[in-house]
Amino acid sequence: MKHRHEYLYLGGTWVRPAGERRITPINPSTGQPLASVPEAVEEDVDRAVGAAREAFDAPGGWASWEPARRAEVMERFAAELDARADAICTAVSSQNGMPVTVARQLEVGYPTAVLRYYADLARTAEFTETRAGVLGGTVEVRRLPVGVVAAIVPWNYPQVLSMFKVAPAMAAGCTIVLKPSPEAVLDAFVVAEAAQAAGVPAGVLNIIPGGREAGVHLVAHPGVDKVAFTGSTPAGRAIGEVCGRLLRPVTLELGGKSAGIVLDDAVLDPATIGEELVRATFTNNGQTCFLSTRILAPRSRYAQVVELVTALAESLPVGDALDERTLIGPLVSAQQRERVEGYIAKGRAEGARVTTGGGRPAGLDQGWFVRPTVFADVDSRSTVAQEEIFGPVLCVLAYDDTDDAVRIANDSGFGLGGTVWTADPERGAAVARRVQTGTIGVNRYLPDPGAPFGGFKASGLGRELGPEGMQAYLQTQSLYR
Repeated sequence: MKHRHEYLYLGGTWVRPAGERRITPINPSTGQPLASVPEAVEEDVDRAVGAAREAFDAPGGWASWEPARRAEVMERFAAELDARADAICTAVSSQNGMPVTVARQLEVGYPTAVLRYYADLARTAEFTETRAGVLGGTVEVRRLPVGVVAAIVPWNYPQVLSMFKVAPAMAAGCTIVLKPSPEAVLDAFVVAEAAQAAGVPAGVLNIIPGGREAGVHLVAHPGVDKVAFTGSTPAGRAIGEVCGRLLRPVTLELGGKSAGIVLDDAVLDPATIGEELVRATFTNNGQTCFLSTRILAPRSRYAQVVELVTALAESLPVGDALDERTLIGPLVSAQQRERVEGYIAKGRAEGARVTTGGGRPAGLDQGWFVRPTVFADVDSRSTVAQEEIFGPVLCVLAYDDTDDAVRIANDSGFGLGGTVWTADPERGAAVARRVQTGTIGVNRYLPDPGAPFGGFKASGLGRELGPEGMQAYLQTQSLYR
């Protein structure tokens, strides 16, 4: 669409926004504006929910389609997204600073894999089953779509985290109002084009770029049946309070402060462990909720672990997100950089030692860059060891034995991700099972679309991905016969 940035995608078509407010995403590599797009106001939210409601409730609407028919639409949608991979990749990296090589892997291929996974699941899932009644007769148990879903996603992985919600909701027969973050909205217009080209029925997917006001109105909207949110823990608590008052189902994927436990038998060779350790600790410039940002090292090998992590951090090229050589791009905004720099100052003030980084890179005066930073001699109760920094900052903590490592790993208000690094995978798995977290990897970490993803404690409620992810968009009805 030639002037797509002048419209909103509602009810399967492009419509004029109700208000005149605009969103201007900024390129964090340069600090320069990228474009100007409409900001959805309350009336736009109402229209989007109304379109989703109509698409769900209408006789012969999306909810009543055979699952295999929904799956065909989802597969066409995935193909149209694949055809726009370059545009999506460039839009994401230009908006949030994700290195383009990372965006190509995670913001293009991964989301369509999730979409195709749920298309396959829609074909094979049992939406109706008959059971023998305990008191006689039979019971028909029906799994029905929950209705209109409000999906609210952050800026750090706009495609991945959108599809975590859109794909299972579509497979279940729900309709969706998607609100992307104002920092990352341009890729959402490409998604809308793909949905329209794929023949996604009118109202099944509606996209409303907007800020906090639009999100607040959407979460409490009487036409919404479920909320799915990814973002900060404070925002998640506020959304959870609203949904609790309304008795509205909600899935919350929130913050993390995951532990990476290096066991005493780990091979501390960059050629052996380096690539996976970097992926588990620094992906997307540290702007990833599940990263193992607390590295736990045995006292007997503490100096070796600090040396390894420091060398890995120093080896990561920092630069423009669209440069193929870049492995650490800028933070998403000036405000986010100030936040991260504030934590670095706090870590120093509390006695931790910076082994590398700790400031801005030389020669990158434009944009919002921070050098990859490693803290050693970190107390487990210090601010930088307890709070989510959301930037390229790691803490290395010492432990006495395996029990002490597990204790420190669990000494957190969060429980989203985690890793164990060892030469003995079975031993690593035994340690991993003791960590209070929703997901954890041995010698690697990457959420798998076929397995549930979510957190313990302040890291959220509910699960995304896997069959469990689709169950979150279904409700059961028992028919006694």
